[in-house]
Amino acid sequence: MRKTLWLSGLLLLVLCVPGTAAAQSSKPSDTIRTDKGDLVITFLGHASLMFQWQGKVIQVDPWSTQADYATLPKADLILLTHEHRDHLDPLAIEAVRKGGTVIGASAKAAAGLPGAVVLKIGETRELAAIRVETVPAYNLKHMRSPGTPYHIKGDFNGYVLFFGSMRVYIAGDTEVIPEMAALQGVDVAFLPVNLPHTMAIDMLVDAARMIRPRILYPYHTGDTDLAKVVAALKAVPGVETRVRPMK
Repeated sequence: MRKTLWLSGLLLLVLCVPGTAAAQSSKPSDTIRTDKGDLVITFLGHASLMFQWQGKVIQVDPWSTQADYATLPKADLILLTHEHRDHLDPLAIEAVRKGGTVIGASAKAAAGLPGAVVLKIGETRELAAIRVETVPAYNLKHMRSPGTPYHIKGDFNGYVLFFGSMRVYIAGDTEVIPEMAALQGVDVAFLPVNLPHTMAIDMLVDAARMIRPRILYPYHTGDTDLAKVVAALKAVPGVETRVRPMK
């Protein structure tokens, strides 16, 4: 009887110990197999994402309105696409920062963060043992005022992360742009669809055709009708659209 009670108590203790993204966050997550271990993607909301792979934690554009970052695992790497408040939140950064955390950011975002690494468009860096390629993100059509796009070419970053042979494209705040045609072998893509700041649905479809990811997650979606997004992306064969709560 005592042995049974002891084993039951041990089982309860094991079940209560947080060790996975699911245990540490009420947010949904997907697990995707790579050639070098499972990649767990947690969808925190808006443009905020958490990746866990080979014991590493990567936070992308953490924003306190989307999650309780104090309950999440500390980050080995924080990536910031740009300096807008919904992508650069000092409170969220401090909540997941630890000794040795590497922060990679666009030049303007890095300017206010001591020790941050400036990631220049076109370069590839190894950060916290994760290979990161920096790619452009900008507007061609939608303007803040005549002649001034919401996101100016050269000032805003997107990233391609390498998890073994798997490539994950995080587009940042962008419209469909010619540089997307050069992205080869993307397995997973996060593409924004939120007027007027990023893409309209027809732009998203064009981007999907250019990139041809195996899995496409619409993100930074705002009030976009996601049923229309899914219907429109059916015109792009071979691309699996996965909708997660990323308003």
